Amino acid sequence: MAFGRHFLLEERFGRMIGYLNGIVEYLEIDNAVIDVNGIGFNVKISASTADRMPGIGEAVKIFTYTSVREDAFELYGFLSRDELGFFKLLITVSGIGPKGALSILSVMSPDDLRFAIMAGDAKTLSKAPGVGKKTAERMVLELKDKISNEDIVSGHAGGSISGIASGDDDGASREDAVSALVALGYSSTDSMRAVRNVIKANGSDLDTEAILKLALKELF
Repeated sequence: MAFGRHFLLEERFGRMIGYLNGIVEYLEIDNAVIDVNGIGFNVKISASTADRMPGIGEAVKIFTYTSVREDAFELYGFLSRDELGFFKLLITVSGIGPKGALSILSVMSPDDLRFAIMAGDAKTLSKAPGVGKKTAERMVLELKDKISNEDIVSGHAGGSISGIASGDDDGASREDAVSALVALGYSSTDSMRAVRNVIKANGSDLDTEAILKLALKELF
């Protein structure tokens, strides 16, 4: 019963505060106080977010997730909806709670995580604080189907480079380019990122050879 009650509270209040729009009153590596019309909200933030926050006294809009526990009611904050979306994905993984997800996002961007997960690169994921080999493998297993090709192109969390696994001709060209880069010794994560960058910069009508040449320039 306690677990069920907690789940209902999390569902009900987790979406209660969508974002805060106010002034940075206080800032440290893992916490910020945002003054919204005279009320100071304590917000848990990642080290990456702390690095990108505006200075004390400056305006900020921070997207939030409300974590409800029997002994705590905490706000977690992010400077983009993308980071918030990936945070929500991470906490669906067995064994990763809000603090663990925030720790991961302190050292890996959503894009880094997307590429590593889609490439099945548990080794890269296991370098994040508190993420061992088994947790990294669970992240790949549980999140791979929740990240789409479109997510990687557009930068949104949520079902491989656009078309890379879609079975169309363009997708086959990109997949072949990634495979060729991996055969040359590059990691799957770096290969997917390079090909994604090539497609974004040059369009989707490139053949495998053209993609490969441009991707190699990206990697050099």
